Amino acid sequence: MPQHTLPRPICGHCDGFPTVTITTGTRTPTGQRKTITANCPACHGTGHTTPSARAHTRIGA
Repeated sequence: MPQHTLPRPICGHCDGFPTVTITTGTRTPTGQRKTITANCPACHGTGHTTPSARAHTRIGA
């Protein structure tokens, strides 16, 4: 029987776009633009948040 994994919640800080490329405004000697890559600090570039651990409590016997 197949196991189904539940979808992980999307990061609220980056809305699922965890990595962006930003141009620095300068050019390389070959004429290409210099870019840097930035990752979302909240999800560390995954695009998803980790679900909080649920506390399981048993009531009764």
